[in-house]
Amino acid sequence: MSAKLASKPLLEVRNATISDISDIIKLAARVYPDEGPYLPGTIRGQINAFPEGQFVAIYDGEIVGYAATLRLAERQIFRQHTWENITGAGYASLHNAKGEWLYGVEVCVDPGRRRARIGKRLYEARQRLCDELWLKGIAFGGRLPGFRRNKKDYPRIKDYFEAVRDREVRDPVASFQMKLGFEPELLLRNYHPEDKASGGHAALMVWRNPRYDPEDEQRPAHMRSKETVRVTTVQLEARRFPTADAFFEHMQYFVEVAADYGSDFIAFPELLTLMLLSSEPERPPHEAVMRLTEYTPEFVERMQKMALAWNINIIGGSHPTITDDGDIQNVCYVFLRDGTIHAQEKMHPTPDERDYWGIVGGDTVDVIDTDCGPIGVMICYDAEFPEVARRLADQGARIMFVPYCTDTRQGHLRVRYCCQARTIENQCYVVTSGITGNLANVDNLDINYAHSAILTPSDMPFARDGIAAEASENVEMVVVADLNVSTLQWARAQGAVRNLRDRRFDLYRVRWKDGG
Repeated sequence: MSAKLASKPLLEVRNATISDISDIIKLAARVYPDEGPYLPGTIRGQINAFPEGQFVAIYDGEIVGYAATLRLAERQIFRQHTWENITGAGYASLHNAKGEWLYGVEVCVDPGRRRARIGKRLYEARQRLCDELWLKGIAFGGRLPGFRRNKKDYPRIKDYFEAVRDREVRDPVASFQMKLGFEPELLLRNYHPEDKASGGHAALMVWRNPRYDPEDEQRPAHMRSKETVRVTTVQLEARRFPTADAFFEHMQYFVEVAADYGSDFIAFPELLTLMLLSSEPERPPHEAVMRLTEYTPEFVERMQKMALAWNINIIGGSHPTITDDGDIQNVCYVFLRDGTIHAQEKMHPTPDERDYWGIVGGDTVDVIDTDCGPIGVMICYDAEFPEVARRLADQGARIMFVPYCTDTRQGHLRVRYCCQARTIENQCYVVTSGITGNLANVDNLDINYAHSAILTPSDMPFARDGIAAEASENVEMVVVADLNVSTLQWARAQGAVRNLRDRRFDLYRVRWKDGG
């Protein structure tokens, strides 16, 4: 059965506006039920002082997170201060448009949505702003609520602060912030007297912008956007699962691992959902694939929830699906971390897919717009047709994902060699994700061969062999690599060869039926 795709973000982070004030106040009341109400004038002051520094997180149309920020001079931050005096009593009235640092006034998250990584997304929004404005970093007075619980072992706040800083004890707030890259640099005494759990004190938490170059302060801000994308590819072992829940728990394990590594994308192999049939009696191929299509709604719903919960874009391998026209197609669902869902059909079914399962080829291939730029998906055999990758590259894709499933080394190498050719032809990155292991009772998944990799063009700035990272052969594992998109731009403009630019449009051109 076909899946219901989500074309609008379920979860998004955007700048706060004056019209959001009443909903922000309601959020604050849920977050701080024992404190006085947040005043409309306070939020209005924050937005009017520094509109690009105030963020709301919206989940399914409801504001579930808020972050308030201002700019300050360095000399104001790295000395003793209180929340009241440095934030202008919360109004952000001390905002300095020439300040070298961002300073966090507030982050609050709906208690019922804390498993959706709302706080992490808000902190990341601040980091992106810091990068865009070419600032030195971000600082704020962070709570130390674990002090009250650990007061017996650390009777003095100075001792507790040092223990948290040295990672000898875990604080529920400060340790989370440290995991996001912030470090406690100074104990702020009497920072917020109403914070009883912290004894009224706080830690000056600091994140230093790794892309800030003090020698390059005149560089235009628009050239400083984040260019590095971290990708994780999963080489998955075919295995029996007693229930569908067990299968999805296994997928979630890898999603959690990739999220913990700070990945922007995680890619799974082609036809991974065939393992859902492993606990059932073996069926003839066509019956088996029809049974598998019944899992489509559950697969789409559960993977979407994982992308939202772990704040990561998921390339969902592929899953046979009955499309709206009644055909069975091999579909890669892409689950973005804002809740949107995209579907890319396999354009070129293999002879086995056509003959055994009755799978029909897709109708079109297009880029998918993500928060890391446009990407492309080619499912296994599609990568062996250069026209597909060229169309994606022409539409702006810099990273292409290739979920694949091959039974022999020869089959694997066909995919691998063609993917490496695609990186050269299109001066792009290609991420492959294969399936390995044996599964006797699932037709067409009985034996598998994989050697997954993250591939680069072959030119001076890239990996020596055109391989950023690769898995061991036929071993279940993950592979992680950082891909710099600006390096591709350099190669296309100044590389030793410039394949995209040097095409002979006067001699040849591929024209798709839609005119592309």
